Amino acid sequence: MPPEAKPAAGTPPKPHRPYAPRMAAEKRREHLLDAALSVIVEQGYGRVSVEAVARAAGVTRPVIYDHFKDLGELLHALIQREERYSLEQLERVLPDDPEQQPPADVLAASVGRFLDAVASRPATWTLILLPLEGTPEIVRRHVQANRARWLDRMQDVVRWAMQRSEAPTTVDVELAARAILGLAEDAGRQVLTDPERYSPERYERFVQWVMRLLWPE
Repeated sequence: MPPEAKPAAGTPPKPHRPYAPRMAAEKRREHLLDAALSVIVEQGYGRVSVEAVARAAGVTRPVIYDHFKDLGELLHALIQREERYSLEQLERVLPDDPEQQPPADVLAASVGRFLDAVASRPATWTLILLPLEGTPEIVRRHVQANRARWLDRMQDVVRWAMQRSEAPTTVDVELAARAILGLAEDAGRQVLTDPERYSPERYERFVQWVMRLLWPE
């Protein structure tokens, strides 16, 4: 049997397959979802693939298939996770019992907490506030449904503020709620795109000033 051929001098060694450090199954699953999220935020939905997620996670394709049947299942799990995170954060934005606080302070603080939430998970809120090219219809439907739910809650807060401050009954509750929600969403987009110039604290002070024009103490 002829001796095994040796590589020629100066030939670079054959690259090894990337080695994925061992992780508990649940931790690995979260790691893969984080990688998929980074690919979407940086490159858009059109560029996400099993190969792209594997590269971002530093693993091989089989590692992904150990946890997800296919790309569709991975993306569905990601959408569910980011929706859960965003709803959990939104639940903490409005106080459960604001009775003893001036309405302007309640609403300004709520916007401030919302912007803090945006700043704490920018990738999550990019999917919601800055729709990317190729955003799937299912994502758009989830965002619209949650926005409608949040608008209902904001209308309840506006009604409470009107009763608390004896504001004129001519105030249109729905339009007032939409205006506040729209301001908060626009502020969130600015916090995502230019956080140094548009900080949550700056917006909170501005919202407090605007709200006091509507509901003076």
